[in-house]
Amino acid sequence: MTPQRAETLEWLVQRASAAVLALCVIVHLTVIVLAVQGGVTAKEIAGRVGGSVPWLAFYSVFVIAVALHAPAGLRNILREYTSLGRRATHWIMAAVCVLILGLGFRAVVGLYGLGA
Repeated sequence: MTPQRAETLEWLVQRASAAVLALCVIVHLTVIVLAVQGGVTAKEIAGRVGGSVPWLAFYSVFVIAVALHAPAGLRNILREYTSLGRRATHWIMAAVCVLILGLGFRAVVGLYGLGA
C-alpha cells in the first residue's frame, strides 16, 4: 500500500470511528440520564444491562470504535512530536489498539456477566 493510500485509510477510519463514537456516547449518556431520573441504583442498572445481548453488542461496538479511533489520533501526535518513522508508529499504535480491545472487551464481558 502506498503511503498516500495508507494516510487516506487512516483518515477515513478516524472519521468513521468518530461518527460511531458520537452515536454511542449519545445513547450511553441518554440512558444514564433517563435511568438516574427514574431513581434506579447502580446495582439495578447492572442487573438490567448485565446478561443483555443487545447491550453486549452495543458496548462491543463502542469498544471497537474507541480501539480504532484513539490510535489514529495518537499516531498523528507521535509523528508530529517524535522522530519515530512511519513503520515504528504503525506498530506502536497496533499495540495500543490491541491493548484497548483487550481491556475494553474485558470490561464488556464483566458487565455482561453481572446479569448472570
